[in-house]
Amino acid sequence: MEMSAARRWWILVVSMTAAITTTATVNCTAFLIPQLIHDGLPVQRAGLFAAAAPAGLLLTTIVWGAMIDRYGERRVLLVSLSGAAIGLAATVSGFAAGAPLPVIAGGLFVSSAMAASGNGASGRIVVGWFPASSRGTAMGIRQTSQPLGIALLSLTMPYLASRVGLTWAMTVPLTVAVVSVILVFAFIVDPPRPESGAAAAEARENPYREDSFLVRIHAVSLLLVLPQGAVWTWGITWLIVGMHWAPATAGLLVSASQLFGALGRIAAGTWSDRLGSRTSPIRWIALAAALTMGALGALTAVGSPVAVLVFLVASVVTVADNGLAFTAIAEKAGPFYSGRALGIQNTGQFLVTTAAGPILGGLIHTAGFAAAFAIVGLAPLVAFPLVPRDATPRDGVTREPAPSGTPNRT
Repeated sequence: MEMSAARRWWILVVSMTAAITTTATVNCTAFLIPQLIHDGLPVQRAGLFAAAAPAGLLLTTIVWGAMIDRYGERRVLLVSLSGAAIGLAATVSGFAAGAPLPVIAGGLFVSSAMAASGNGASGRIVVGWFPASSRGTAMGIRQTSQPLGIALLSLTMPYLASRVGLTWAMTVPLTVAVVSVILVFAFIVDPPRPESGAAAAEARENPYREDSFLVRIHAVSLLLVLPQGAVWTWGITWLIVGMHWAPATAGLLVSASQLFGALGRIAAGTWSDRLGSRTSPIRWIALAAALTMGALGALTAVGSPVAVLVFLVASVVTVADNGLAFTAIAEKAGPFYSGRALGIQNTGQFLVTTAAGPILGGLIHTAGFAAAFAIVGLAPLVAFPLVPRDATPRDGVTREPAPSGTPNRT
């Protein structure tokens, strides 16, 4: 199927709304906690409530990936996002009716479990419709869905919760989900894939049995998500407690770091397109992450204000590999396995990020921020030798020569 460049980029935008829906559904509880605590909910119960939505995502991501491989992106997205919208509507109704919080948490669990297809499906759409020469840039743009979703929630939900109540705050992720369902129905077209012949037979083979490429990329990504979690999870606490910044000022800096991180993902994707390689930039990013985290630890230890600038650099560097790994996995796995492969990738990173939070908290409590940052900086060094060479994309993935004068090894 021929597709114009303009329509291809519009499909990218629509696919981003699906990923933003996943982000909004999974993370919305975090932006209700301040008001819930203000209304008298104990902190421990607030933490349990906040864990309901992420738990749903964790349990269903790989299942949705398998369904995408079998039934295609558009059909699965419509079912998944519609289910999420229904679950979120029930949650809004629950708040409006004064339902018990465990019942509302159950609704959020179901909503998140239904919304979990957004990340994998949108990634497959990018790989399927974009040629290799622009696929890295397109995936980098798609990867901005997470910070954009978080920014949308942070700008709207706490304000609405405090001014007009939790019911109206929950209409934000509900609106995002409804808009996404409409856009997906109207504009998403499944990328072509071979259905018969030698190309289809090759594409249907299990890519994990061919070589260690996917396993190594998964392992590298799990290691590289550790510094990312340290910066994004504990950054604002470090600024307020360790650097003695005012909370409002710290919040502005962290918001800016999200924007810089989003731009860094796009830049990394463009870099990989120009190189004709997904994994070579990951090696450099691993080294840069180790260097910046080590520098952040050292500067924090001596109390240097320069540490704040290094923190901003680390906010960009530590997330720059995400889109590259996503693209490499989808290209290698092909149109009949990339849903499951991306599901494994997302689930693994989510598990590591979740586990790393309390572990880093204990490390910071015991040894301080400086030591914690420096220790986390060792993870990218371990990841560096594990980064594999580029794999040849499987048949069925759209390819086109790289721009003149640049090699295309993808």
